[in-house]
Amino acid sequence: MKFTQCQLVIYLPLLILSAVTTLFIFRLEFFTAVEVKPEVSEIMAKLSSLENESVVLSSEKIEAESIVSDHGTACQPILANPPEIIKAVYLTSWSASTESRIDYLINLVKTTEINAVVIDIKDYSGRVFYSMDVPDVKKYGAETIRIKDIDLLIRKLHREGIYVIARVTVFQDPILALFRPDLAVHSKSKLSLPTSTDFSLADLERNSLWLDNKELAWIDPAAKEAWDYNIAIAKDAVCHGFDEINFDYIRFPSDGDLNDMLFFVWDEETPKSIVMREFFSYLRQELADTKISADLFGLTTVYNTDIGIGQIIEDSFAYFDYVCPMVYPSHYADGFLGYQNPAEHPYEIIKDSMDAAFERLMSFRQTATFTQSQLRPWLQDFNLGAEYDSEMVRLEIKAVIDALQDDYSGFMLWSPHNIYTKGALEEN
Repeated sequence: MKFTQCQLVIYLPLLILSAVTTLFIFRLEFFTAVEVKPEVSEIMAKLSSLENESVVLSSEKIEAESIVSDHGTACQPILANPPEIIKAVYLTSWSASTESRIDYLINLVKTTEINAVVIDIKDYSGRVFYSMDVPDVKKYGAETIRIKDIDLLIRKLHREGIYVIARVTVFQDPILALFRPDLAVHSKSKLSLPTSTDFSLADLERNSLWLDNKELAWIDPAAKEAWDYNIAIAKDAVCHGFDEINFDYIRFPSDGDLNDMLFFVWDEETPKSIVMREFFSYLRQELADTKISADLFGLTTVYNTDIGIGQIIEDSFAYFDYVCPMVYPSHYADGFLGYQNPAEHPYEIIKDSMDAAFERLMSFRQTATFTQSQLRPWLQDFNLGAEYDSEMVRLEIKAVIDALQDDYSGFMLWSPHNIYTKGALEEN
């Protein structure tokens, strides 16, 4: 395109300013782990909107119109030919918004057996990380826009054949608890209940919220409005082309002063497992055509009770496409299976847990109507209790393969730093 001298005088300063601002923002995001200041976020949003208008190809626009959302808006398609065995790594929203980390992921996929990624779209903070068409997300101020153009990101990953999973943290949600204390778990010691019979949930305040050991607030798992809130987020992600929604923290709290908890939605008589089962059923109903997965405590594989948090593995088999027990050896108590330090024995710990889980899945399939659920565990790629080098991580993967055999459906690796032990992975 040719510019006249007059046009150059007008647009050249704007182009220079845009380039300088973009460089500044990139350096700010890459070298810091703090939130972008509001004024910088505003600049980034404006630049992003300009970039979107100029770089999205017309063919991509046509492709995105092939699916329509519940609201009648155009949606992006999911991956056309997803892998049968999903081998994923986890990325935070920060990593997903950083070009060098996405390039690292793509290289990992091209050179190893990895073929999928799990990306935080709503984490433990209650924040969501791209602009969503969900009114309550905006109402509660839950948006922290780190991933500037989620559509372009997913298209880029899909072009590389990467299966993209959206991770949603559900009941650990400080933001929703702050804005909707009527849906939250409260503290008996902080809350002075009025003697008046006129007391209602609307009288609950933020300063009486119960907090776990990390000082994070929780939502009452029986609160159906919270179910709908998270489902709306999941549906938005599906419309942007995510291939699967992974639900985490789908349980009652497990740490902190549990005796101090006070619930105003859950009646404290209905078993916790029934509450969670009803939630699981509702997820399946509302996301009937979507691949969904559930993250469970590793101990759900070997215990028949709800271990105090409402999770029974058979209840998840009934509603999820993938059940993902977090069988991190470092998270098992000293003395488990007779090992003083379970973290030093990844093969034995994971093999035992996945053997038990598979046996229970086989029993479930004999009587259930929904039989498509598969096991796909989370494995650790971080040092805790022992050093997890290539051999240790590979032993974890081997344990899963040996336990599930023909029913092997893959694994998901968790590294909080999002750097993975390449030597543990088979070459592509």
